[in-house]
Amino acid sequence: MGLIRDRRAWRRVRSNAMVVIMGAAVLLAVLPLVLILADLVIKGASSLNFEFFTSMPAPAGESGGGVAHAIVGTLIIVGIASAIGLPVGIAAGIYCAEYPASRITWVTRFMADVLNGTPSIVVGVFAWAWIVATQKHFSGLAGSAALAMLMIPMVLRTTEEMIRLVPNSLREAALALGYPRWRTSLTIVLRTTLPGIITGSLLAVARIAGETAPLLFTALGSQYMITNPNEPMAALPLTVFTYATGPFEEWHRFAWAAALVLILVVLALSIGARVALSRRAPNG
Repeated sequence: MGLIRDRRAWRRVRSNAMVVIMGAAVLLAVLPLVLILADLVIKGASSLNFEFFTSMPAPAGESGGGVAHAIVGTLIIVGIASAIGLPVGIAAGIYCAEYPASRITWVTRFMADVLNGTPSIVVGVFAWAWIVATQKHFSGLAGSAALAMLMIPMVLRTTEEMIRLVPNSLREAALALGYPRWRTSLTIVLRTTLPGIITGSLLAVARIAGETAPLLFTALGSQYMITNPNEPMAALPLTVFTYATGPFEEWHRFAWAAALVLILVVLALSIGARVALSRRAPNG
């Protein structure tokens, strides 16, 4: 009996030690985000006010102004990128999931995996060579195209994985009722996996919203309120880069505030995606 007690006690000690180690690992994983948020709040929250969101930048060296032009530019660039990337990614994901044995599917998966691992600056250089250099001017549309290239493989793989979770019995039931294959995929399978696809799409939007490198080679940036996507446009990541590397203290202060706004937007999208996924789980 004593030997059994000793073994149980030793197992408890090992179990508690592993729990402590795992808890420490979780804290280490979360700590960078907490430190970043705390630093941004300390250095940037004081600059957030109504004028910051609604005003144009003040002349260099002067105080005041805002980043309304960058917020509008980000909405336009990311919106166009989503309009391009989401339909293409979702359609390709449906095809790869519904026709897994096709050679096109194998090539598409391989290319998506390669693109997922490609540095964003390489995508920016590619967009510059094929769009900016051809048109001979920078534009927000070129920036949207570059961001769409980053978005498509993420949405594709998410859509494919979600559709593969749908049981074959559901497809067979629809086909037995006389539904054609394409209608089964679009009205039955896609509707079943829609919450998961929306979650993946939100995460993809959050990812591209904070990208800077592709926009440096395509959208370039601007100090004016530009709504024409065929012209150089401002964006929050570009504004953070420009202000952070500028010579004026006021610019540095605005860079911290813009970075705080940007990370809060990304955080809100990520939390929204997690909430959508958690609400789906009980019914999944």
